Amino acid sequence: MPEYATGLWQSKLRYRTQEELLNVAREYKKRGLPLSVIVIDFFHWTAQGDWKFDPEFWPDPEGMVKELEELGIKLMVSIWPTVETGSENYAYMEEMGYLIRTEAGPRIGIKNQDTYFDATNPDAREFVWQKMKEHYYDKGIHLFWLDECEPEVTKYEYDNYRFWLGSDKEIGNLYPRENSRMAYEGRKREGEEEIVSLTRCAWAGSQRYGALVWTGDIASNFESLRNQVANALNMGIAGMPWWTTDIGGFHEGNTEDPVFRECLVRWFQFATFCPVLRMHGFREPKVVEEGHQFIMGDAGSWKYTSGSPNELWSFGEEVYEILKYYLEIREKIRPYVNELMEEAHTKGTPLMRPMFYDYPEQKEMWNMEDQYLFGPDMVVAPVLYEGCQTRQIYLPEGEWCDIHTGEIFQGENSYTVDTPIQKIPVYVRKERYNRNCC
Repeated sequence: MPEYATGLWQSKLRYRTQEELLNVAREYKKRGLPLSVIVIDFFHWTAQGDWKFDPEFWPDPEGMVKELEELGIKLMVSIWPTVETGSENYAYMEEMGYLIRTEAGPRIGIKNQDTYFDATNPDAREFVWQKMKEHYYDKGIHLFWLDECEPEVTKYEYDNYRFWLGSDKEIGNLYPRENSRMAYEGRKREGEEEIVSLTRCAWAGSQRYGALVWTGDIASNFESLRNQVANALNMGIAGMPWWTTDIGGFHEGNTEDPVFRECLVRWFQFATFCPVLRMHGFREPKVVEEGHQFIMGDAGSWKYTSGSPNELWSFGEEVYEILKYYLEIREKIRPYVNELMEEAHTKGTPLMRPMFYDYPEQKEMWNMEDQYLFGPDMVVAPVLYEGCQTRQIYLPEGEWCDIHTGEIFQGENSYTVDTPIQKIPVYVRKERYNRNCC
């Protein structure tokens, strides 16, 4: 994992224009908020399967990259594997066998009026990579968000889909791994060593191709937040140490709703102590350009549609001050996070791990599902319920310092601690405190 990637990532569905995205980046700089990555989401392209910017909205990619680099910000773009008949590449890809096939019936319609390129075919991977290289990589954009990569199909007739490697039922789960492989091998040939791609799905072996997995289009509520803890810990012990989540969830979060604002704060606090800290979501109310009606699922409507703002300052002054405080904590612990990333790279050790991972002989550790270790020297106990003002924690052997106050707690004990909206309980091993954790 490259060191820059352990900072804050800013994303939303979606920045519609080059100037809109640059204004967000400039505002981060103006406010003195460190930002590592900013993301251009889907439908910035001319057609699905063209894999290039729509010049009406993105007229100068090279200039955009140059300004972002001057601000110290990397740019990531969304890459979908979908191909529509209107794409300039569709006819050629169909003729060459680069698209997913069906045993019967038309190829188009696997998802809406699209199909997918066949990521299991090495020639198809090379074709798509060359398009990405020409229209993004050679313009200075080296980070890719590999979305829709299950692939997401709307007609679940799995026995009707066929890939270069075989039938869907035989090898379908390999698709996301091979999709990540495409971007990884392309960048590797360009001489890169620290390669990461954001991806919505993975399979055994995806980690060797730089897959940073996130949990997809989840709901914006506390139940979904609780699921993220379980998801992260299971991913880690399954061999996928690079993991992230949409802070605040993806669907139905209203920027003016006090319950959502509370959920967002708790989510951001939790994400501060995750492998990657990433803002994303489709915030309500939706933004639609005058004269254009938004219809969910209508590809044409996405050209003019966005969610409400999703930057740190978008949810009121009280929320902003809390998020800014935790961003400062994240910056302080980045040397520690980078140490954990190196261990994950060399040994496969997950950054986030269940309590039993480091203490397998202590039976009580196997029942703890709502707190976790962030590396060997941090215990994190996220607040996972609305209106929660206290929660119970357990600290392993040794002495532990409250990350906020420095107060020392003796291990091998349970405690009930206060959890006002400003605080997530996090404890650092005493010998590590003030070294590079806090």
